Amino acid sequence: MMHFAQFFWQINKPISNHDRLVMTILCRDEVDIIETNIRTHALLGVDAFVVMDNGSKDGTREALERLAQTYDLHVIDQPSHTYQQAKWMKELAEYARDKMGARWVISNDADEFWLPEPSEEGGRNLKHWLRASDSVVTVHRSNMLLTEAALKSDYHFSQASHRVMYPICYNTQVQKTDDQISMLLVPISPKVIVNPAGLIKLSGGNHRAKHIGKLFTARKEPNIQVYHYPIRSYEQFEANIKRRVELLKLPNAKMGDHYRRWVRIYNEGGLHEEFKRFLLTESQLATFEQYRVAVRDEQPFKLIKQAMSEFKGG
Repeated sequence: MMHFAQFFWQINKPISNHDRLVMTILCRDEVDIIETNIRTHALLGVDAFVVMDNGSKDGTREALERLAQTYDLHVIDQPSHTYQQAKWMKELAEYARDKMGARWVISNDADEFWLPEPSEEGGRNLKHWLRASDSVVTVHRSNMLLTEAALKSDYHFSQASHRVMYPICYNTQVQKTDDQISMLLVPISPKVIVNPAGLIKLSGGNHRAKHIGKLFTARKEPNIQVYHYPIRSYEQFEANIKRRVELLKLPNAKMGDHYRRWVRIYNEGGLHEEFKRFLLTESQLATFEQYRVAVRDEQPFKLIKQAMSEFKGG
């Protein structure tokens, strides 16, 4: 109850430079993207990070230790492979509130980049678009698309130049059973930023939240866009699905239909073909642009390049 009262006290307290935006991340074997994620969000106004590592074996844990030498970044080890995402992400939000002084929390995944529009002054800062009264702020999320360039050895995920604008609304049964569609083109759920004071519950995928102030102060924020890079290479895709195979063996396992589809396809030996369906030709991209299914958007490429260039001093 003390934290609920804290929320109502904050509503009338003006925002100051001391108010902190903290990003929480639950990750496992994300070495190809985790450093870029942390450095980019630090450039865009995130003050601190708390990352739960779920038993990474690919160098992710070591990368986090190195990043903690530069940023206010706390690493929490969670070796259990029961994958209690909703429970763990709420724990991380509470940790951000109690240990890191968070006024707002972004519950993120390693493959998501939260990019704000420029303010009137011209800079890009996520906190510019947040309010003192915010309880739950919902933001739109889009999949980034792959082309045949992803097959090149020097390809980096940030080179993706198109995102889904208006998804193709295949029904749920089609998404599960029709192996000719591309799952990158289907609708995906939005994400939320929360005030951890008054937080009751986060949904499993951090798409929704229950909050004591949600009825009065929940809103959508169109000036923040989440760019989602779920598929970055075949190796990363295969490793992810192999983990899902093991997780689905757990009793009462909860997982999205797209992962259940990919586990089925993996078990049937068709994962390579599924990956090829993600790779669009220039002609296909042009058609999708014509009908507004996809739109060229190079903002993330430019901002990620800036973040990594500043880190390297180049």
